[in-house]
Amino acid sequence: MLFTLLCLLLIGLHLGVEYRAYRDFIDKPFYYTEVEVLNAYSKRKNHQSYQVLKVHSAKGRTFYTTTHQRTLLQHQTLRLQLFPDAKIGFLDYLGTFYVKSKMKAHYPKEEGKREKLRSFVSQQHSTPALQSFYGAIFFATPLLQSVRQKISLLGVSHLVALSGFHLGILWGLVYGVLLLLYRPFQQRYFPYRHALFDVGLVVILLLGVYVWFVGSPPSLLRSYAMMLLGWIVLLVGVKLLSFAFLSMVGLLLLVLFPSLLVSLSFWFSMAGVFYIFLLLRYFQSQHSWLISLLVLPLGIFVLMLPVVHGVFGVTSPFQLFSPLLSLLFILFYPFEMLLHLLGWGGLLDGWLLWLFALPKEGVVSLLSPWMVVVYVGLSLGAIWKKSLFYLLCGVALAYALYLFIFV
Repeated sequence: MLFTLLCLLLIGLHLGVEYRAYRDFIDKPFYYTEVEVLNAYSKRKNHQSYQVLKVHSAKGRTFYTTTHQRTLLQHQTLRLQLFPDAKIGFLDYLGTFYVKSKMKAHYPKEEGKREKLRSFVSQQHSTPALQSFYGAIFFATPLLQSVRQKISLLGVSHLVALSGFHLGILWGLVYGVLLLLYRPFQQRYFPYRHALFDVGLVVILLLGVYVWFVGSPPSLLRSYAMMLLGWIVLLVGVKLLSFAFLSMVGLLLLVLFPSLLVSLSFWFSMAGVFYIFLLLRYFQSQHSWLISLLVLPLGIFVLMLPVVHGVFGVTSPFQLFSPLLSLLFILFYPFEMLLHLLGWGGLLDGWLLWLFALPKEGVVSLLSPWMVVVYVGLSLGAIWKKSLFYLLCGVALAYALYLFIFV
């Protein structure tokens, strides 16, 4: 309780600092900044074409703006004159907002090692869709709008946006390989050493370099922070798979990054981990292979449906393949990394293009906010009552049948 109160106090203080920065931002009539264009796409209104730009400023803010500049500005560096106003709310400021601007200059982004490696990956694919796809899963670059729609219809958006799922795959792979190399030396020269500390420290450092290398996107940064805390907790012998640990991590992340309060991806990731813990709580007596291959993928997919459809209502029958595709991705991700390093990244392009071409269209079916609130309350109650857990599973399964049969 004391820890929770302390975290809430620190979150409040941090929000106070952010609010002061917000007031300074909107009170200025204009100011200048340099930004990197993360994504750019064309739109048309009143017979006029313009570009919508998603940019990241030198001060760490991500926002949208527009320009009538016809030159393609993807991955360019811009000098902008911003015109903030009170229409930008504080919650908008914490997240991603729109601000009017005037472009003063634009020039190609200086090509560093990341850009050179991204170019090396892109050259192995002949279609913009696949270049966009691999850029997203390797370097956290934004997806093309057309690819984003296909990914959404397939129900695999969580596989494309770099997150804890990807870091978990990399942890398992790198830790496993290093442990095989470490064991013989440990047994012969230093049997008193703790492999989890020695090998884990190396893996944590390597993954930290990877997070920094891809630009430290917020979703990946908070996943790395969660992994780091989990590793430390394991070292001190605290039970990792507990709701108390999940709450502690969530509070600490909010203390460090108060903007997560308005981040949907943060709350979705917390919900995903919550349902993993919930399933393990009531199925831990089952065979481990059954949990890994059947219970967890299917259970998370079904239990997350009401939560996700409270915000994103796109529904397609192909989303039923999401659990299978999630399992296959565990092998696909490191395998494709190896293929791209060898220069053979296009080996599976035909299969991916076939997969992307499967969903043609979907329907939109949003769950009302009050039903989502009731469902979340039922989920929390399921921590303590097994009967509520079975009721929760029944409700989620009934909603899944409704979505994919009657909608």
